Amino acid sequence: MTSMAFRPPVVLQGRWVALVPLSREHLPQLIKAGTDPQIWSYMRYGPRTSPKSMEELVDLLLRLQEKGTDLAFTTFYRPEGVAVGMTRFLDIRREDRGVEIGGTWIAPRLWRTPVNTESKYLLLRHAFEVEGCLRVQFKTDLRNVRSQRAIERLGAVKEGVFRKHMALPNGLVRDSVFYSLTDDDWPTVKARLEGFLERGWTERTEEPLGRPE
Repeated sequence: MTSMAFRPPVVLQGRWVALVPLSREHLPQLIKAGTDPQIWSYMRYGPRTSPKSMEELVDLLLRLQEKGTDLAFTTFYRPEGVAVGMTRFLDIRREDRGVEIGGTWIAPRLWRTPVNTESKYLLLRHAFEVEGCLRVQFKTDLRNVRSQRAIERLGAVKEGVFRKHMALPNGLVRDSVFYSLTDDDWPTVKARLEGFLERGWTERTEEPLGRPE
């Protein structure tokens, strides 16, 4: 049986993005990338539009990484060499060979580009082909219809809605939609994502998986 590690340092690099281990050194660029309030509409930990709030988020994720439950990345947009968001593996379950992909946010100027598509491709490829995962999970706010559509375009299977799943900082209680992919699904999903990424792209082209969850 494959033994899952999911431990830093892990660097995942594609044509458009490089997923680099999250570091406090990335804070200045992350603060700049995360100022638009619409990024945080459905995020569990609320808006991170101020320097202090972004610093607190980075420190939180680094603490979770030290505990071994998460593996966090800064998303760099390779054509510009700048940090434009974050993503991570979370709820790492080594004995069950399962993991969740989430906590993804990207600067809105890159929502309709290949950035999110390639990020998901790199994360899924690492999970299934390097770590030997059997299952990769996704979840999103029931109100976030665009995120649900994006996850479904991956080929992920909708497993149901967890009602009153999370209490949010703004006082709302969130229902969460759960999806999954398994190692049996991965060959088909891999080919699908590679097909998306091989297409030509211009600023007027809406990438099918362009908006993060």
